[in-house]
Amino acid sequence: MRQRSAGFSLIELMVTLAILALLATMAVPFAQLVQQRHKETDLRDALRQIRTALDAYKEAVKEGRVDAPADGSGYPASLDVLWQGVPDKSKPDASRIYFLRRLPRDPFYPDAAAAAATTWGLRSYASPPDAPAPGRDVFDVYSLSPATGLNGVPYADW
Repeated sequence: MRQRSAGFSLIELMVTLAILALLATMAVPFAQLVQQRHKETDLRDALRQIRTALDAYKEAVKEGRVDAPADGSGYPASLDVLWQGVPDKSKPDASRIYFLRRLPRDPFYPDAAAAAATTWGLRSYASPPDAPAPGRDVFDVYSLSPATGLNGVPYADW
């Protein structure tokens, strides 16, 4: 009877390498999927934060705490107002009201050096829902990414 050597035979080595290669080809798409899901979660959170802040700004205008033009919609003129703050008319010391601690970025925007406000598409109150366009105010935001989410809906429609 022949004794087996402690080392691997060439066939065993090739089978092991083939299995490792197969596992590696499966791991790369999985890692990309995990990264896309993470970005989608960040996008949902960012949209929720900004939209909540826009609504809070509108409510502050309605309550008379924030100055707004008489012919305006009550929404801020820019996204930066949300984190830079505005004077509170209801306080004698004119302290500022902040609606966001910081303005979140669109996680799908390709330029990491761009200012956060420029990473979003803006929709004014006067623009129709099916053709969002910037204007005198910021009523809503949307992603500028042309990509589609894992749920089949384009990011711009989220």
